[in-house]
Amino acid sequence: MISRLYHYLSTVKKFRNHQTVLPRFLTYITTFRCNARCIMCDSWKKTGSDDLTLAEIENIFRQLPKFDFVRLSGGEPFLRRDLPEIAGLVQSRLKPMILHITSNGLFTDRIVEFVEKRDKKIPLYLLISMDGLETEHNRIRGLTEAFAKTTGTLRALAPLRKKLNFHIDVNQTIIDDEGVEQYQLLHDYLKPLGIKNQFVIGYDTSATYTTGTEVNVAPESAGEYSSYGSLSTPALQKLFSIGRKHIQSYPLADRIAKKYYLTGIENRLLHGKADPNPRCSALHGHMRIMPDGTIPTCQFNSASVGNLRQQGFAAIWNGEKIAPMRQWVESCPGCWAECEILPNALYSADLLKRIHKLL
Repeated sequence: MISRLYHYLSTVKKFRNHQTVLPRFLTYITTFRCNARCIMCDSWKKTGSDDLTLAEIENIFRQLPKFDFVRLSGGEPFLRRDLPEIAGLVQSRLKPMILHITSNGLFTDRIVEFVEKRDKKIPLYLLISMDGLETEHNRIRGLTEAFAKTTGTLRALAPLRKKLNFHIDVNQTIIDDEGVEQYQLLHDYLKPLGIKNQFVIGYDTSATYTTGTEVNVAPESAGEYSSYGSLSTPALQKLFSIGRKHIQSYPLADRIAKKYYLTGIENRLLHGKADPNPRCSALHGHMRIMPDGTIPTCQFNSASVGNLRQQGFAAIWNGEKIAPMRQWVESCPGCWAECEILPNALYSADLLKRIHKLL
């Protein structure tokens, strides 16, 4: 733990001094393939035909540094039959403090088997996507059986958490006023299971999940946030009020992180200001890997800085091609996607500076 703290502080110091740092937070999109048909995401429209093989993943992981956090995502990561082996390589090669997996929860048997058989030395955080009760969730996910399957997974997993050393939360993507009403209903539905639901505001488009390539849809000004659907001011005010009440019961670390996100999204959508707005850690403390081994700039700019299938990590991370994209990151006015702001807040130390306001 002392070694981890030293490396974290060293990373923060170098990052704040605009020095090149090794990545400490990894987001690996294992596949774009997906068995859902979500209306706010085009991942399922992508081919998903060029995913890294397990042997390629192992070769890449041998070259990477140790990470504080590793997030495995998709598409739907459990579509990969070798996900247990990928997770095993994450733990043996990258040695994160926490392994995080995002899933739609449709593969109950695969997910339960994975949780039961995984190496339990490293805590596992499962984030299951649900967007409301049955009718609404099925509409948004584009599947008539989505709610039944996902809730079946939650019910199977809930009693196993302590024994198998894992955490499970539900993540709801809010895309319209109806989603706001569904948030409280979903909260009440999950409460008997002891599972909390958090929310994010769906954004209009992402360079990562669009069918295009080399796409840049980053904000053009500080505080800009384009939501996927139309959200009225009264609905947003209600959502933020309820959300702040709910997070008071969260564990400390979760409460701090979620309150940080809520503060930023509320300020952007209701007050038109970019606060907080931490320095971006993309291509610094935070690295993304696409399913084919490409390292993109960030979630909102998919310009490639290299491909780990074709080049070594050190050659990419210290090469000429990455330099102009790091400059682009430095000049970006800032986004507010939750999966980007957590590493930004950590490695810029903005989260630490605001800790007294977030407790």
